[in-house]
Amino acid sequence: MARIVLGIGASHSTLMNTHWEQTTHKAEAERFRDALFAARDRIAAAKPDVALIIGSNHFRGFWLDLIPAFTLGVGECISSGESGTPKGPQPVDVEFARHMANTVIESGRFDLAYSARLQIDHGQSHAIQYLLDGIHIPVVPLVVNVFAPPLPTFRRCAELADAIRAAVEGFPSDKRVVVIASGGLSHRLPWPDWRDPHGADEDFMVRAWLDGRENWSDYDVRRREIIRAAEAAITPEFDDRLLDLFAAGKAAELAEYTTSYVEEAAGNGAQELRTWLMMAAILDYIPAERLAYEAIPEWLTGMGVAVLDPDHADSSSRRTRS
Repeated sequence: MARIVLGIGASHSTLMNTHWEQTTHKAEAERFRDALFAARDRIAAAKPDVALIIGSNHFRGFWLDLIPAFTLGVGECISSGESGTPKGPQPVDVEFARHMANTVIESGRFDLAYSARLQIDHGQSHAIQYLLDGIHIPVVPLVVNVFAPPLPTFRRCAELADAIRAAVEGFPSDKRVVVIASGGLSHRLPWPDWRDPHGADEDFMVRAWLDGRENWSDYDVRRREIIRAAEAAITPEFDDRLLDLFAAGKAAELAEYTTSYVEEAAGNGAQELRTWLMMAAILDYIPAERLAYEAIPEWLTGMGVAVLDPDHADSSSRRTRS
């Protein structure tokens, strides 16, 4: 039987790779980076056999020609390698991934999309770069649609996570599993609702998302310029409340969030919090330890790191399962 030994929630930003020297909030950036390294050390100490990485898509792995709500990688996994993130094939625990897909689908609760040749972007590879640095284990990638509306509800994300936990626990062989949620916290990207773009920049973005499957890098220079020109819209108060919920073992409350509420309160980038909710649900909502929170305007994002460790959680604070 597989055992879930650790959960990690961590923000990502490729600006760590491309604009570190231009970052003026250097102390904040270094504290966040140190927290990533501390989380990496916690993962290494847990001695996992596989990492389930729950992340988002930034239109370098999926495009508007096909956007599933949830896609599990069950074969080859190719990282797009944008902005200094890992590029090329990534090792996948195929047996474990296919067990998860089969179990979830055969349960009748979800018709989960799956891919035998999945391309991921920094929504997953940023975690591989920093949290699995030097830890040579295979991954199972789960991509959640958080940027191409209509989005799966937070409630539906929690329900899928519950089905995934059951699938993991039903794996017939011993396996130590770490669950990583990549994305968030509050931030607003200069990205349109693809259904209603306004102006030349938004039209360009939607065209890149629709036509970029074979040549996404051709769009990258202007796309990067649009992102770099955006003003930061970080909401530390929202992020603090969120991290407090995780620390109190109350992350299940995120299942009541709506897309419109998160957009208004914390920006379109905060829709990535679906990945944090799913990670917490798989860990049965045990209390989290906050390793860092820094608002870094140059990276446009409230950057947080949290750890959920079953070996250190108070069993009395676990959620009562229905």
